[in-house]
Amino acid sequence: MNNKDLRAQAIFTWLTADLSLTILDMQPASSDASFRRYFRITLPSQSWIVMDAPPERENIQPFIKMAGIMREAGVKIPQLFHINLEQGFIALEDFGGIGYLDQLLAYPVEADRLYHSAFTSLLALQQNSAINQLALPAYDVALLTRELGVFSEWFLNTYLNLTPPDALQGSVNQYLIDSAMQQPRVLVHRDFHSRNLMVLERDNPGVLDFQDAVIGPITYDLVSLLKDCYICWPEQQVDAWREAYLERLRQANLIACDSQQFKRWFDLMGMQRHLKAIGIFARLHLRDGKSTYLNDIPRTLAYVTNVCAIYPELADFSQYLNQTVLPVYTKNS
Repeated sequence: MNNKDLRAQAIFTWLTADLSLTILDMQPASSDASFRRYFRITLPSQSWIVMDAPPERENIQPFIKMAGIMREAGVKIPQLFHINLEQGFIALEDFGGIGYLDQLLAYPVEADRLYHSAFTSLLALQQNSAINQLALPAYDVALLTRELGVFSEWFLNTYLNLTPPDALQGSVNQYLIDSAMQQPRVLVHRDFHSRNLMVLERDNPGVLDFQDAVIGPITYDLVSLLKDCYICWPEQQVDAWREAYLERLRQANLIACDSQQFKRWFDLMGMQRHLKAIGIFARLHLRDGKSTYLNDIPRTLAYVTNVCAIYPELADFSQYLNQTVLPVYTKNS
């Protein structure tokens, strides 16, 4: 443990002095795109994960609330052993160190098994949540608009020094928002992808990073999973998985649309999410010094350009991306 890390020292003191635990080892486990970070704590008979969420930067109350909702729905999330609201610490069950992304990169042959396990977890989330009783924020027009603004502000304006035509940006945003608002509403994890799913021996997968859940479009989490910003699959495989999940939704009476409509919702929801993600990746680099996320922009930008090429309504935006944005981005990269 770094002696200059005051937050880490405070965690150690909380565990040993306040909770009277014997700590054999304490090592960084991971960090994420927020200001949260995680430590793996080795106890005599087990290990825990401790979340460090500085109160001036992060509010752990949504995490605690959503943990209860997720568990009630039948989603496998870490057990919360101890909570320190004042300091922003939570001692959690340790799901180990093998995430979906690690396993998929090392053993791509396991993809079908892992994704179908993820489908079961996602269906439980969507089917077993009484959304009218949860008092959660909605993925409404205002939120969708703010998220799309991240792409313009941080990627186009700040990173590439480009200003898209207002009419073009406005028409694209409206098209994507209209599609999102047409969809059936369910509980949306909001970051249901390979970096937040852990490989478990039982009740796979373990689901992390659920505190930002909202009520929103039914395709959002599915496209987060299948058109992942961190790993890409052949379009034919994505199509097969999407159709398999649509059949599960039909059997659960959660949706009644045909495959063509579902694919359109899926594609356009993915484009909205990917535009937001590109903006966030640029912001993490420029504002927070987390430049490794720049490596994920090409994959994510490719998703956007591919969808633009499919739908005639996006032809003008496709032209702008290919003739203006991509040349400048390539030069900057």
